[in-house]
Amino acid sequence: MRIGELAERAGTSTRTLRYYESRGLLPARRAGNGYRTYGEDDLRLLSQIRVLQDFGFELEETRPFVDCLRAGHPAGDSCPASLAVYRRKLAELDGLIGQLADVREQLAGQLADAEAAAGEAAVPKCEMTG
Repeated sequence: MRIGELAERAGTSTRTLRYYESRGLLPARRAGNGYRTYGEDDLRLLSQIRVLQDFGFELEETRPFVDCLRAGHPAGDSCPASLAVYRRKLAELDGLIGQLADVREQLAGQLADAEAAAGEAAVPKCEMTG
């Protein structure tokens, strides 16, 4: 298939495909007429990249998965390098979850303090005038 068809089937743009090609993630095969040609395997590579990016992976982090698929593995995450990226990403997410939990705890404390202060301020003060 040509680049336009691949882009349409993958749900992306031809510009993105050219960028992936320039980064070495998508093979650059050309037909005798000079047009780029792609197959179903390339569509599978793009699908893998897209899923990983939806999970928050940077483009370069998808490379081990692409390499694994190119090496003939039916799943891009069955190679040791792919597993290592999964582990790193999980550790990164665990760290972010910990940071968010800390921020949440601090914010909850600030809210409690603010509510207490607002409650005290809402009590009317009676002044006796004489």
